[in-house]
Amino acid sequence: MSQVSLTVNGRQVSGAVEDRTLLVHFLREHLGLTGTHVGCDTSQCGACVVHVDGKAVKSCSMLAAQASGSTVVTIEGLADGADLHPVQAAFKEHHGLQCGFCTPGMIMTATDMIRRHPEGLDETTVRAELEGNICRCTGYHNIVKAILAASAAMGKAAKGKAKKAA
Repeated sequence: MSQVSLTVNGRQVSGAVEDRTLLVHFLREHLGLTGTHVGCDTSQCGACVVHVDGKAVKSCSMLAAQASGSTVVTIEGLADGADLHPVQAAFKEHHGLQCGFCTPGMIMTATDMIRRHPEGLDETTVRAELEGNICRCTGYHNIVKAILAASAAMGKAAKGKAKKAA
């Protein structure tokens, strides 16, 4: 058994887990955060993406013990109360989901992608960086559209904050 202690969605948590417990299972089974989905359990589909210390990680390929001491953000931690995160709002507005199973992983991947490309994104970059996320339903068109819209909205918001600070 391993003792893990980490910050999840701003809350300090800890627990004893078997050494082989994956982060995704710790989040779902120990913490009840079921928004992070288990699709393939082999790091291929991206349904389990969370942020670990600010970077997108497939939580089915990381042991809970490896995440000990880290800060983890799941899909449940993105929204600000009743206000959706801009990426969540863009997925809703642009119909970037159908059955919704892949959506949490897509949104977490998109949020990280936008953070890494503050200058903005283009369709080619979005499609290339979504390569590790699989959607069976949508054909990706509306997902890409939603990510581009969120990137533009977040870029405008950042520029507006910079102007106010100046």
